[in-house]
Amino acid sequence: MSDPASNRSLFGIHGMALELRSQRMGLLSSNIANAATPNYKARDLDFAAALKARMNGTGADQASTAATVYRVPVLPSMDGNTVEMGTEQIAFSQNAVAYSSSLTFLTDKVNSIRRSLKGE
Repeated sequence: MSDPASNRSLFGIHGMALELRSQRMGLLSSNIANAATPNYKARDLDFAAALKARMNGTGADQASTAATVYRVPVLPSMDGNTVEMGTEQIAFSQNAVAYSSSLTFLTDKVNSIRRSLKGE
């Protein structure tokens, strides 16, 4: 696990955000995979709460666990499953774009540091 203070100083909040976006992607993927599982309860990550906890020194796993929430379905299914595919697909897409943005920022930052070390 990375140290939040060193992460913040070198990469800003993007390193922590990337960890949490990855964990959110796992939750959303699990929801999609279990769309036909009776009584499966869709979960999501309250990203803002998780990031705030992470920035206050909480580990990534603890921050994401504490910020995990269950979705309330608009149209509950008869079998008790709360996954709504449209909602999950939108959330997954939005999270993928945010993940990609954070990854691009971090890649650019690492490349900049690499060029500085080489004296370019």
